[in-house]
Amino acid sequence: DLANGRYTARALVEACLARIGDPAGEGKRTFIRTYAEQARSSADAMDLLRRAGRAPSPYAGIPVSLKDLLNVRGEVTAAGSAVLSDAAPADAHAPVVQRVLAAGFVPVGRTNMTEFAFSGIGINPHHGTPKAPWDRATGRVPGGSSSGAAVSVADGMALAALGTDTGGSCRIPAAFCGIVGYKPTARRVPLAGCIPLSPSLDSIGPLANSVACCAAIDAILAGEAPRALQPMDLRAMRLAVPGSVVMDGIDPAVAEVFGRALNRLASQGVRVTHLPFPQFQQVAAAATAGTLAGAEAFAWHRSLLARGAAKYDPRVRVRIERGGTMLAADLVALHAARVRISASMDEATAPFDAVAMPTTPIVPPTISSLDDDEAFNAANNLVLRNPALANFLDRCSISLPAHRPGEPPVGFMLVGETGGDTRLFGIAAAVEAALKE
Repeated sequence: DLANGRYTARALVEACLARIGDPAGEGKRTFIRTYAEQARSSADAMDLLRRAGRAPSPYAGIPVSLKDLLNVRGEVTAAGSAVLSDAAPADAHAPVVQRVLAAGFVPVGRTNMTEFAFSGIGINPHHGTPKAPWDRATGRVPGGSSSGAAVSVADGMALAALGTDTGGSCRIPAAFCGIVGYKPTARRVPLAGCIPLSPSLDSIGPLANSVACCAAIDAILAGEAPRALQPMDLRAMRLAVPGSVVMDGIDPAVAEVFGRALNRLASQGVRVTHLPFPQFQQVAAAATAGTLAGAEAFAWHRSLLARGAAKYDPRVRVRIERGGTMLAADLVALHAARVRISASMDEATAPFDAVAMPTTPIVPPTISSLDDDEAFNAANNLVLRNPALANFLDRCSISLPAHRPGEPPVGFMLVGETGGDTRLFGIAAAVEAALKE
């Protein structure tokens, strides 16, 4: 529409800013900072460049949001926290921010998130918690940690968002908010200029309204040439569905939607095979002494906790401090187990194009039901369980909406091979089309 003159970048930005500023909407909880005047000026510049035939990319002028974990030159990167509110401003853009700016995308603001990205729920006691689009009158969690990123897209406050994913933080909120969320093979996208949670597991990915949008932004984040999206022939597709771990504790609504999606794909020629995948049980067993995220988070936060522990979200602080109890030998053993289990999983999935499972086994819980710490921890463990497998195994993964209008949101997650990002986008595009029919 921009290329054909049916829309202008300024019109897109104004529409997004209006949604952000709507007093009846979620803007004040979704954004920590809004770039209203900068966005208008950037949009006008992109419209001029487009009319002159000098737009830096086909996406010039499209409004996006940035997670509060990413450095923007001259601004404090607080990671949704209070303890970093007085930190020094960043002296340079994160590479991923620089790449979207160079392509002409227009940031409209920094989005809210779980403090320090350490939860899959999305609750933030400092800035408020944006509500998921479904059942908003009741008030349900948006998923985390990229909570504001997902709500910004779902509510039309941005047309795409940059998020991060250490154990599901792009895919969980995408599932809870009814959009698409992508976790790349981590090494493809630079992590510099992003406050770390767990360098062994962290990745930066897009959230958007379609597989094609995520694929386009992913290529830019990875510094790759634009690629045409090639949907895979469903009749040639082979999906493996795990029979252990990922279906435990599943909500009946999730089971129904996921089963219906598998039946739909099978009717279109996809070969669906159910397998036990004992490797998933091995992942849980390997982390009995602690997790990579916990240990690596504690290493980064240790000095900050010593001088500002009281400013942390208590639920985040407890999880970080727990990482300090791991022995060095435990961490070494966990890294070795990761290599061993990943190799075993590579062999098990070699005959298949992707592994399919529900993104989360439950629908978004109500915000009020998680006031109790025990209920919060149980829900957090459940929503992280399935997507975190892809991070542990160093795979690429994507969550697609599988529910029908009016139904609770359910994500259909596909896990590809390490480095198989282009192929996974082709698989996901075909599945997305089939599930929309």
